[in-house]
Amino acid sequence: MGVGTNLKRLRSKTKLSQQEIADMLGLDRNTYINWENETTDIKSSFIPKLAEIFDVKIQDLFDSERKLEISNNTFDNKDNSVGLIVFNISNQEAIDKFNSKIEELIKALKK
Repeated sequence: MGVGTNLKRLRSKTKLSQQEIADMLGLDRNTYINWENETTDIKSSFIPKLAEIFDVKIQDLFDSERKLEISNNTFDNKDNSVGLIVFNISNQEAIDKFNSKIEELIKALKK
């Protein structure tokens, strides 16, 4: 997943049109479309404004995916194997909620 895919995803999440974002940036709509299609690179001067429009960190514009990795060596596995679970979550709100629920579960299991 590249920056163009991230722009599309963020735009969809905010329900803004390509034209609305182009207008906010003072650009022609085709320039913005080329960024989403990854046919041209985003000029660095527009990156902070894009992050502001989408209310994300600059890094979030470029992250290919977020991974939440949990490993636990305390399972009573007969073969002494280590459990590893990988979750791919792309929504920060979902990650925060997931982390909260996992923390609650771990606290309950320790009792």
